[in-house]
Amino acid sequence: MGGYFGIVSKQDCMEDVFFGTDYHSHLGTRRAGIAVYDPEIGLQRQIHSIQTTPFRARFKGIFEEMGGTSAIGCISDFYPQPLLIRSKLGTYAICVTGAVNNADELVDTYLADGGHFDAMTGGGVNVTELVGALINLKNDFAQGIRFVQQQVEGTASILILKDDGSLIAARDKVGRLPIWIGKREDGYSVSFEPFAHQKLGFEDERELGPGEIVHITTEGVTTLAPAGEEMRMCAFLWSYYGFSTSAYEGVNVELMRYRNGALMAKQDNEKGTVADVDYVCGMPDSGTPHAIGYANESHLPFARAYIKYTPTWSRSFTPSKQSDRNRIAKMKQIPVPALIEDKNLLLVDDSIVRGTQLKETVDFLYESGARTVHMRSACPPIMFNCKYLNFSRSNSEMDLIARRTIVELEGEEGLAYLDEYCDGNTQRGKNLRAAMAEKLHLGSLDFQSLEGVIEAIGIEPCKLCTYCWNGKE
Repeated sequence: MGGYFGIVSKQDCMEDVFFGTDYHSHLGTRRAGIAVYDPEIGLQRQIHSIQTTPFRARFKGIFEEMGGTSAIGCISDFYPQPLLIRSKLGTYAICVTGAVNNADELVDTYLADGGHFDAMTGGGVNVTELVGALINLKNDFAQGIRFVQQQVEGTASILILKDDGSLIAARDKVGRLPIWIGKREDGYSVSFEPFAHQKLGFEDERELGPGEIVHITTEGVTTLAPAGEEMRMCAFLWSYYGFSTSAYEGVNVELMRYRNGALMAKQDNEKGTVADVDYVCGMPDSGTPHAIGYANESHLPFARAYIKYTPTWSRSFTPSKQSDRNRIAKMKQIPVPALIEDKNLLLVDDSIVRGTQLKETVDFLYESGARTVHMRSACPPIMFNCKYLNFSRSNSEMDLIARRTIVELEGEEGLAYLDEYCDGNTQRGKNLRAAMAEKLHLGSLDFQSLEGVIEAIGIEPCKLCTYCWNGKE
């Protein structure tokens, strides 16, 4: 994943872009960068690793080295960016969020004779550099970005800082990711998370539509290409990686999670499977609002049976090694014995991907004295690696615990019945839940249905991307 933030202003905006970019740190853990336009110097840029040092600490000295009236920042889980590119369109800084699945094909088709690309580890192409090169094949930015949107298989949400201090923002073709425009007296902002610009005094101007391209100066926002009709916004945005205070397409993340938890509680009640529970607990942080919704609807007490110690421990998915991520996750979990010992707990999490960290948490609760741990996942079983946003680190779909369990139950032939396994009302669905519960040492396990997630979001199903759950484009 990744996040982006930018400002075009009539005054120095470095401090605001610094904090606006930092507010996107929940979307990426590897690299971050800021590019700034100074009317006297031109474009400048810094990129740093943030794997072991948070963004604010890593970039704390930037004010002594850079300043300007326009700037963009990017948090990234993959490629170093923003990049500075010099071309016939001028010199500009660019950052790209998303995933390009046909990068090698695009290089071979359009850029084989057009120079070289710096190779990433493993020989891959820096997608940001590739997108810039494709844009440069056309006569202006609007044509170039439209060309990228037409050719890329995947997702490319683009933010550009030009050498005249103006910005160009382009939401990906089907709007899987959001782009918000904010406004205040001295200029405009561009943000993935709307709360980031709201905290800096910007008012929401509008959310770009799918594929829309705009040019932004201190005087206003000009549409270079209108929004398209088709939308496939990522449903997982509300379930997991979107920030709780944000709203996308008019739907607040926190409220969606309350509704989602309540729907799971209703589902349990209708099935007659409400567990004998002393407390409903949320996996911090994104599982917590789902758990609150469940507790409110079921009239079971909500409790924080363990607390994350965050002052010194970095996020658990920062290290590249799974064993290191597990160690950090374990060190962060501080139990509340009075809420765990000899208690039946129902744990609610946003999702179950590989299951490794969940098993560590369940084992930790048993070691801390829990009598039984039940589990509810706030979304359906994840059956497919995301190919549009790269939010999962899994290298193989067999890393996904649901797929792996299906093969253990029925062999490769079982993968022909994924729809049945997703549905907890079918025999295959019941078999999957029972097998995963045994594997994870759970008293019971169930998942929110796809229909339940969509109902909780409240947007037409045709406007949502649910590929990771049902494999449908």
